Amino acid sequence: MTDRPSGSNESAGGRTLVQAMDPAILDLGRYERGLRAQGFSLIAGVDEAGRGALAGPLVAAAVILPAEFDLEGINDSKVLTRLQREAAFGRIVGEAVAWSACRCMPTRIDNRGLHKTNVWLLRRCITTLSVEPDYVLTDGFPVKRLGIPNLSIKKGDAVTASVAAASIVAKVTRDKMMDRYHRRFPAYGFDHNRGYGTKEHRDAIRQYGPTPIHRYSFKGLRTGYYDGDRVEEP
Repeated sequence: MTDRPSGSNESAGGRTLVQAMDPAILDLGRYERGLRAQGFSLIAGVDEAGRGALAGPLVAAAVILPAEFDLEGINDSKVLTRLQREAAFGRIVGEAVAWSACRCMPTRIDNRGLHKTNVWLLRRCITTLSVEPDYVLTDGFPVKRLGIPNLSIKKGDAVTASVAAASIVAKVTRDKMMDRYHRRFPAYGFDHNRGYGTKEHRDAIRQYGPTPIHRYSFKGLRTGYYDGDRVEEP
């Protein structure tokens, strides 16, 4: 990590200023404004969706928003409704300076491990942007060996505009993929559980076995969610 933007230092009480703020009045653009005041103009946010799912791809996105982008309706994708996310997605991809979305399938996650795959995917999103950023904001953990100044922020998708925008792009992109998988494997409820381990999903795995898009390295799939062989892809 490199220099922190103005206003991101810890308070005397040991908590970051972001954590001490009331989420209802949180200023999502404060990190980007602080960085622009330091001379950075192409600020990319990056985030992933599907990290904890039992099935489906891991999807990551990177977004560079223009300075004048209207942040109304932009927030952590998890707190938005589906209609709100889709409306925000349309604005983001239509107005962004640059954006990218990349995926990793369960086979790679099983072979390489979730964390290594996650970091690789975040890095790939950044390097495949059509415009090279001069600063990168990430959610939760740093992405090493970028060659670009960067900062990892706890709950970044809830406190910074660029990371929130990336979380929306990643979530909407992945949801569309899971809708398509639901049409192939309707018994598992992918159109609403999105591959996460709900009771309905776990019961379907026990009854029908896992599909080719399940993550076999995950604990639940190793320890008895199912009996027998995986479901063959239609």
